[in-house]
Amino acid sequence: MTPESAFQPSKSLTGLHGVHLVSHSSFSFQDIKQNHDSNESSSGTGIVNIGINKRPMKVWHQRPACLRPIHCCHTGDKNFAETVVNVLTSLPFIALGLHAPRKNLNCRIYANSLIGVGVASSFYHASRGKLRKYLRWADYTMIATTTVCLSRAIRSENPKLLMAASAFFLPIQPLMVSAVHTGMMEVAFAKRAYEDPDLRTAHNVHKVSSLLGGALFIADDLLPQTPFLHAGWHLAAALGVSTCNKLLQ
Repeated sequence: MTPESAFQPSKSLTGLHGVHLVSHSSFSFQDIKQNHDSNESSSGTGIVNIGINKRPMKVWHQRPACLRPIHCCHTGDKNFAETVVNVLTSLPFIALGLHAPRKNLNCRIYANSLIGVGVASSFYHASRGKLRKYLRWADYTMIATTTVCLSRAIRSENPKLLMAASAFFLPIQPLMVSAVHTGMMEVAFAKRAYEDPDLRTAHNVHKVSSLLGGALFIADDLLPQTPFLHAGWHLAAALGVSTCNKLLQ
């Protein structure tokens, strides 16, 4: 039975008393059919639009790891004593910044960034609650900023593309930026120590403090329940930074 035949009057009802059949116009069926097709078309367009709108979000969620914000696995200070020790061991960075060479603009920016590291680290370790994760990000970002400033203080002419990429990745991947510019500093330090015998003692101390600091940094993540590992990393890093200041004298 077709839809058109369903609207035709039944002959079996013709002639019954009190029954008056009215024939349906074929236009009503056509209107219903057209409205139904129109609704399907509009709903199909809506589905397509929703799919198009979801594409940017899908691409954003599938972005590579280098474009994702940092995720710190450091669990934080376990007790009040560790908080106090971590804050106290952050203060040497402020002292190093105050006594760093300031012979030119790049050196002054680097010295001030060292002070920023000490301040950011102190605020992070003294913080609690939801604010703590943002201060952790500020701490890492300040460290990365200092490595960039040191790179510029040692070498006044760095590749513009490298500096632009560092500025772009600084807020989202500070650890990667720190690793790149620390590596550049290590190469420059080794070359200068090879050429200048007076720097070799400082370079040897720097190598030992860097290895110790790297080991403590990794141990702090692998052994989160071990107390004062983070404070040990602070001291090893501060010793390494003090030897780097020899390059700027």
